[in-house]
Amino acid sequence: MVEAQTLLQIPDIRHGFFDRSGGTSHGLYSSLNCGLGSDDDKDIVLNNRATVAAHLKLAPPQLITTYQHHSADVITVTGPWSTADAPMADGMVTNISNIGLGILTADCAPVLFADTKSRVIGAAHAGWRGAVAGVTDNIITAMEKLGSQRSEIVAVIGPTISQSAYEVGPEFIDSFLAQDPAHQQFFRPSSREKHCMFDLPGYLAQRLERENIAAVSSVEKCTYAHDDQFFSYRRATHRGEEDYGRQMSVITLT
Repeated sequence: MVEAQTLLQIPDIRHGFFDRSGGTSHGLYSSLNCGLGSDDDKDIVLNNRATVAAHLKLAPPQLITTYQHHSADVITVTGPWSTADAPMADGMVTNISNIGLGILTADCAPVLFADTKSRVIGAAHAGWRGAVAGVTDNIITAMEKLGSQRSEIVAVIGPTISQSAYEVGPEFIDSFLAQDPAHQQFFRPSSREKHCMFDLPGYLAQRLERENIAAVSSVEKCTYAHDDQFFSYRRATHRGEEDYGRQMSVITLT
């Protein structure tokens, strides 16, 4: 797994941006596939999730995920739930110990949050739809409701698709520029007419910085470029593969 120095410095927190290695899945899903939404064997996926939980000193039921649907919906977690009862949301916050907030990705950005003084944490699944809709803004607001101060919140953008691998079409570009013409800075021309390369982590970093939190950083890992380290939906699509795995990013309070 990849760890962020800013989160390692905060007491009472464990975290990890887990990659695809160290699990028991095979083939397209090799090897730490944590996505129950994939066509991988469910029992193997649950075993992989148990491996992630163990790394963070959690029991498997203490590691939770939501039914992610590319929204700005954020929920406050007061206790764990089963995988069958996972609520629909793309962000979670909590001040409860020993609950792992898990985010599944395969090109979208996982963003982990922590308050450096209050015992409050958050996690967001930020694809472009959720990012534009404000999922990271809503995480910060939800953390404030649990007692956080913006001046004490740090956010780390995990492994995600980089600009060099993220080509988008004219409809995508138009929707971003309609929201704010200044978003042009996150696009550069691609080799195809009317297409551009989009900088998702750059957009997220600026959006987070505008929320006036204490610090924003990125692990600067591209999911598309590192086949041996990360799952990537876009890479699988380009190769004509029938499915893809999902890696997990987790933060928990001790």
